[in-house]
Amino acid sequence: MNLFFVSMGCAKNSVDSEHLMGLLAAAGHTIVGDVKEARVGLINTCAFIQDAVRENVDAILDLELLKERGELEKIVVTGCLVNRCEKELREELPAVDLWARAEEWDAVLAFLGKEAPDRASTNCIPRGRLAENSPWSRYLKVGEGCDTCCSYCTIPLIRGRLRSVPIPRLTEEARSLAASGAREICLVGQDLTAYGRDLYGGPSIEKLLTALDEALPEETWLRLLYLHPDRVTPKFLDFLFGMKKVLPYLDIPIQHIDDAILSAMNRRPASLHIRNTVRYARERDPLFALRTTVMTGFPGETDEQFEKLVDFLEEAKIDRVGAFVYSPEEGTKAALMPQVPDAVKEARRDRLMAAQAVLSRERNALFVGKTLRVLIEEADGEGSAWGRSYRDAPEVDGMVCVEGGEGWEKTLVPGSFADVKITDAAEYDLFGETVAARG
Repeated sequence: MNLFFVSMGCAKNSVDSEHLMGLLAAAGHTIVGDVKEARVGLINTCAFIQDAVRENVDAILDLELLKERGELEKIVVTGCLVNRCEKELREELPAVDLWARAEEWDAVLAFLGKEAPDRASTNCIPRGRLAENSPWSRYLKVGEGCDTCCSYCTIPLIRGRLRSVPIPRLTEEARSLAASGAREICLVGQDLTAYGRDLYGGPSIEKLLTALDEALPEETWLRLLYLHPDRVTPKFLDFLFGMKKVLPYLDIPIQHIDDAILSAMNRRPASLHIRNTVRYARERDPLFALRTTVMTGFPGETDEQFEKLVDFLEEAKIDRVGAFVYSPEEGTKAALMPQVPDAVKEARRDRLMAAQAVLSRERNALFVGKTLRVLIEEADGEGSAWGRSYRDAPEVDGMVCVEGGEGWEKTLVPGSFADVKITDAAEYDLFGETVAARG
């Protein structure tokens, strides 16, 4: 049966979608890129914040319109939106034929007329690949759910408690991704530093990274995304510096730097720890890349507390920053707290990102004259290309514009590495010339 597949939301959701696509393909179904060729429209949804809920409902309505026109026979909706809002969705969207919760893939297969494979055999079924995801940069989801329960976050409500994937399964999946062409594997989870606590009696991210470092081919990049700041310590950083394939890049969402705000977020008041972590990473390697996420307008945030956040970014000179306006989410403790006006939240975010643009340019300028290994993403076939260095995670960070010129047409191809001498820097991107191709 021909299926049109839509995947919404974050990288973790993309991994779920690719696993489901692999199961569907193994069951004999065909994923098509044109909805006009499909009998069934299937959407894997996101529901992290209200903006995502609205966007996902709109996507379902688009499929309902196609069904109304007779262009689709069935609609299947799965994922986080179902976990969060199933009762309301069933009442408001009657044209949907199957509602399946996140990872409830057996129900999807059964609805489509195929018997679900044994759970033991599903580990051997290759993942599919979303059309928008490159074959050379893939995500490896190490677990699901979260035990931290920040006061603003819906993840524990939607996805439940922490459930780590065993190391042997992750190693097998990583090998499979590398064999299919992955040059970069990005580890994702709600909090990588908590990995394995439910399976191995304590956080076991170091055991996992050791296994992956040994199992993967040379010239494979391992990138770590989403680490809780409380558990990023000098000892952990020392361990990372000893890994051959782990990139000198960490994504550590601090959310804020004011201890009172952190406490209200149900996070440890760890401003001193965060500052010491950044300082230690910079002492070990001044060019170590740090990314963080911060929130503006959390309930009760004062002008003074916001200024502390801006001052911290200027002090720490974080390479990459994502700033988000706080969103009150039903079912969370923070939604019941006194709220900051929307206009204030947005003005603070805009000011913070304007300040960060200046800081980002300063960090980028440090690389002018240096040579960086670049994973090529796009090439024009005439010796020019765009790619990413160790400092650049897919989709969220900057890129490197590569000029190879005559003679480099056949070597600057997507999925290959090149050594690039940096000649100029902007706020988020770097510019350089190829000095060597790495294959």
